[in-house]
Amino acid sequence: MGVMNTSHLRPPLRSPRITAPAIALASALGLATLSACAAGDDTDRSPKAADGKLDVVASFYPMEYLAKEIGGDHVTVTGLTKPGQEPHDLELRPRQVASLKKAGAILYLKGLQPAVDDAIKQSGNKNVADAASFTSLKPHGTEVDGHHHEDEHSHHGHHHAHGHVHGGDDPHIWLDPAKYAEVAKGVNNTLAKADPAHREIFRKNTDLLVKKLEDLDKKFADGLRNRASDTFITTHAAFGYLAERYGLTEEAISGIDPVSEPSAARIVELHKLAKEHHVGTVFFETIASPATAKTLAGDLGLRTDVLDPLEGITDKSKGNDYIEVMNSNLTALQRALGTSTP
Repeated sequence: MGVMNTSHLRPPLRSPRITAPAIALASALGLATLSACAAGDDTDRSPKAADGKLDVVASFYPMEYLAKEIGGDHVTVTGLTKPGQEPHDLELRPRQVASLKKAGAILYLKGLQPAVDDAIKQSGNKNVADAASFTSLKPHGTEVDGHHHEDEHSHHGHHHAHGHVHGGDDPHIWLDPAKYAEVAKGVNNTLAKADPAHREIFRKNTDLLVKKLEDLDKKFADGLRNRASDTFITTHAAFGYLAERYGLTEEAISGIDPVSEPSAARIVELHKLAKEHHVGTVFFETIASPATAKTLAGDLGLRTDVLDPLEGITDKSKGNDYIEVMNSNLTALQRALGTSTP
């Protein structure tokens, strides 16, 4: 008896049926994954901080001050240089380098901090304000074969920058209130480009800041007009622009670099200058070591005082912000130069 073929009775093979709930679940998971990826990308590219404000990275205190004054409540400012840290020799941590790429805007002063210059160039960030590009810089003095050669661009020979530095521009533009006001206007343009929605607020804040700097400039000019001496001695050559603005002569123990050591010949020269120009005060600063300035003052029987280059605000600063410390600097200069009230 033959065997019956029953293969035609088996149901055909089918692909597993995908139910509507399964499709919905897969879609939801897919969308969630895409959303998570998109959110990660947006975080990498977003110019806004977690609080919705414009994320601004500033290289050191003078740039931080401008960012906060101009940006007001619409910016979150992160400084690369900690209070009390010497800005000239700053080395950046990997996290700080990464922050430059994600920042909504970057404020810095090209030529002051080489590590910052390099990191900004590598960041590819488009909203960058270089303070040096908003005003004119002048070469500092150089020493060749032990002799000081005055900058040909210095007015009336008022900008003396001695030390172990050669060539280049003096970056300390923020210590001249008029130049600092020019920088403020440039910073305003950068913030307005980065955050157009608050352009008018930034402009109004800039106008207020410029007015404060103009008032400070006038206060310095009036306060230093009637003086017994034009010459002051400082730790390093940070006050060249300020000296030129108000017709003074800065004699620096070191050069532009605050940690450079003066030569023996320079110390002898300072002894002579102090006597010839009736210098009564040797200025030191809060961040750099005061040892050399105090030794020089002791040798000459002179008093010491603080003239702050405002590279950072610390507990030792004579004021809580730029304007307050500059007013303290004016008072110190008035004491040192023997000013009298008109």
